[in-house]
Amino acid sequence: MQTREKFGSRLGFLLISAGCAIGLGNVYRFPIITGAYGGALFVLIYLAFLLLLGIPVMCAELAVGRASQRSIATSFDTLEKPGQKWHLMKYLGIAGNYLLMMFYTVIAGWMLVYFFQYLTGGELMQIGNNIPALGAYFGGVLSKPWLLIGTTAAIVIVCFLVCSLGLQKGVERITKVMMIALFALIMGLAIYSFTLDGAGEGLKFYLVPSVEPIKQGRLGEIITAAMGQAFFTLSVGIGSIAIFGSYIGRDRSLLGEAVTITGLDTLVAICAGLIIFPAFFTFNPGSTIEASDAGAGFLFTTLAGIFNSMGPVVGRIIGTLFFLFLMFAAFSTVIAVFENIMSFWLELTNLNRTTISLINIGLLLVLTLPAIFGCNIWSGVKDVMFGKDFIDMEDFVVSNVLLPLGSRVYVVFCTTRFGWGRKNFTDELNAGEGLKMPRWITVYMTYALPFIILFLLGFSVVNFFR
Repeated sequence: MQTREKFGSRLGFLLISAGCAIGLGNVYRFPIITGAYGGALFVLIYLAFLLLLGIPVMCAELAVGRASQRSIATSFDTLEKPGQKWHLMKYLGIAGNYLLMMFYTVIAGWMLVYFFQYLTGGELMQIGNNIPALGAYFGGVLSKPWLLIGTTAAIVIVCFLVCSLGLQKGVERITKVMMIALFALIMGLAIYSFTLDGAGEGLKFYLVPSVEPIKQGRLGEIITAAMGQAFFTLSVGIGSIAIFGSYIGRDRSLLGEAVTITGLDTLVAICAGLIIFPAFFTFNPGSTIEASDAGAGFLFTTLAGIFNSMGPVVGRIIGTLFFLFLMFAAFSTVIAVFENIMSFWLELTNLNRTTISLINIGLLLVLTLPAIFGCNIWSGVKDVMFGKDFIDMEDFVVSNVLLPLGSRVYVVFCTTRFGWGRKNFTDELNAGEGLKMPRWITVYMTYALPFIILFLLGFSVVNFFR
């Protein structure tokens, strides 16, 4: 096995770990789901899940990673007691990483198409704010399998090349620049949105809770969506965060790091909503956002209309910046997950980073084909998959099944005598300077959290098929 690398700085660890959490889940998925599931009410429930589920699970992942100094490939092998079977978690974890990338890189490729359209002032801008025509354009993009294969391949190749350069020279150096640029872009766009005519109406929808969704009997849907979003946005449960814990020393306590990472992730998600909802209500006065809008069309059709309405100069600039921001968000997560896949192979084989990158580029180009073809030549698959295409089904399996299931494994392993044990977990968690884990939280993680996750997992699956 290769000698383990380390981060060059704490800032690098925080930005890269946050980059794993910050991605399309924040700036693509979060606004869409927020709009479709009650606005501010959804946001409140989502924030509650981050506190109740997200931070504790992230602490468990980071602790397992740092204590073992390994990826999910061998971290449980290192910490489990003789005869235990926790190491089988590696298969669920790596499956989750690959499944996530099977659709995530495809969606990132869509961002690439729209970014170049606005950068070059292409055909998309000539449509104006004709929503049906913009919808037809988006449908046209999805109908071209070779275009999607090309954009997906570009994402996969570039991000694996970054990982092939190594932790410090590739992943840390490049992700730090992207994350700083991402924060600058999102803050600037949020400030611009506050100046729009519909900012007040948009912010009211986004920040002032309404009981109307409860009256409509949609509370179960909202809870399910909020849980899935909380797990998805933090990427907890499949070892994507644990890998970065394995690259850091014991000079800082892990609770403080988990709170910081979650805070940065939440800041980006909240700011994405501050950009989108004032803009939506400005350029679509009197409109409402329905659950049926919870799809790619909301972002790629509605927002394209918004940017085009701003004029040929301002719209082009804002549209280019927005999709550049989305690409940075997507790249930060893809690179982080690819680094986890890279470390998995490094620990289980004698291959070097370059060889592993080449193998996985070919592997992922094949694995992404169902998500790509599900948009066009295999679109009929919806008829046998509960009205869902491959992207929707893969998203559901990752967000609402594998991430919660993996999170429960991490929590139980860290807090019970049948696994690593609560004392070992707490000692690792509290090592170094910073926030210390209160005893009542570890008690909550031991006796309540596993059952909460299991209940929400079952509730989510039943609600999905119902």
